[in-house]
Amino acid sequence: MSSNETYDVPMFQYTVPIFIKSLGGLQTVLTKAQAHCTSSGLHESDLLADRLAPDMFPLVKQVQSACDNAKNAVGRLTGITPPVFEDTEQSLGELIARVEATIAYLQTVPESAYAGAEERQVTLPYFPGKYMTGFEYAREYALPNFFFHLVTAYGIIRKNGVAIGKADYTNGLTLRDEESEMLKNRRT
Repeated sequence: MSSNETYDVPMFQYTVPIFIKSLGGLQTVLTKAQAHCTSSGLHESDLLADRLAPDMFPLVKQVQSACDNAKNAVGRLTGITPPVFEDTEQSLGELIARVEATIAYLQTVPESAYAGAEERQVTLPYFPGKYMTGFEYAREYALPNFFFHLVTAYGIIRKNGVAIGKADYTNGLTLRDEESEMLKNRRT
């Protein structure tokens, strides 16, 4: 987008609610995985070390990366330094706590901190001398990368026999009752 184009959705709305909702789904999936390990005899350490392909990160790193992508995106878009989480999780409970801590952090950054985020120059350490606007960064990197790690974590957990489905991943939909909306519109 050129600098004279406008954005229909503020960057806060374009990112933070999506991160929080999706991380809530990850929390549900991890909780179900924890229960599955207890009931099935699957060792948590085996699940945490599993991966979809030999050259991909294991489950523990997928969850850490999803959390890091969300909090670091907020930092890059607002200029606020996000917390640093040490990558020391060795259990599903510790991963659930990391997801909770990430959500808690996202909830502390005020919407006002996103003023001008669409045009903020965002740099990434692995692309020296290059930048993207905040909008381009969110659209082309932050959200896709976040969802890549999220769905990969989901896939690893699902392939290990945990009874989860798309509803767990999506963490609910914003559905409205058509009839109620029609009645409400008639009254106004």
